[in-house]
Amino acid sequence: MKLASWQRGDVAEYGRVDEAGPVAASDELRRRYPSLKALLSAGALRELADDRSGREPRTADELRWRPPIPGPDKIFCVGMNYAAHIREMGREPPRYPALFGRFPHSFVGHGDNLIRPRVSHKYDFEGELAVVIGKPARHVDRDSALDFVAGYTCLMEGTLRDYQDHTTQFTAGKNFQHSGAIGPWIVTADEIPDPKVLKLETRVNGEVMQRGELADLCVDIPAMIEYLSGICELCPGDIIATGTPSGVGAARRPPVWLKPGDTVEVDISEIGVLANLVVDET
Repeated sequence: MKLASWQRGDVAEYGRVDEAGPVAASDELRRRYPSLKALLSAGALRELADDRSGREPRTADELRWRPPIPGPDKIFCVGMNYAAHIREMGREPPRYPALFGRFPHSFVGHGDNLIRPRVSHKYDFEGELAVVIGKPARHVDRDSALDFVAGYTCLMEGTLRDYQDHTTQFTAGKNFQHSGAIGPWIVTADEIPDPKVLKLETRVNGEVMQRGELADLCVDIPAMIEYLSGICELCPGDIIATGTPSGVGAARRPPVWLKPGDTVEVDISEIGVLANLVVDET
């Protein structure tokens, strides 16, 4: 099942995405669970799957995609997690997962504009797989870690490289307003029992810039969940960005920076394509 959130006029909706298009959850379901995060927190995915309210599928021109979980409690990112990307950036493999956080305001949904900020033009692309937590996870061992996953989605983790390198902490370069994107939807974990089989491709203006396989992660998804759940409780709707493969703009000679008018696509097998246009900050 594909899960998504969107805006239809002044109304925020969520629901399934079927072959015919997005189908909003019924009014009754949304009264009980006002958001997709609330639905996950209640363990009520089956209710959404069984919800047959007779609604007609929405059309693309009447809605605006939002991040599938518009207000996650936590967004963890794992940096330097593909061996080839570690080498191209001239860094050493980390002994532990290289963690940093992103804030919800830094992400837009599928089809929304990515903003290149006025203070820097060293705006880079990073295509990633994102894991969405489905139930509370605390001190989880790797053997059972995938049982706590609601599903998977695409993520474009736009980075301002000069701000990232101002200090040893990545936070500044990773949290510019609307510099990243996530979506279009979450594909539930039952449809992807083994995320290692997924393949990722990032394109800029149709040109392939990154290719990677999730089997190549240095720290795999079960290990991420085990490590993070030992630090704090992971909550339904929390997001883990798993890292980006080689081919980023900063490592190219000459560097390739995103500019206004560019279209960035993150294409992950069995999930779909996240596409966004880059515009300048006004």
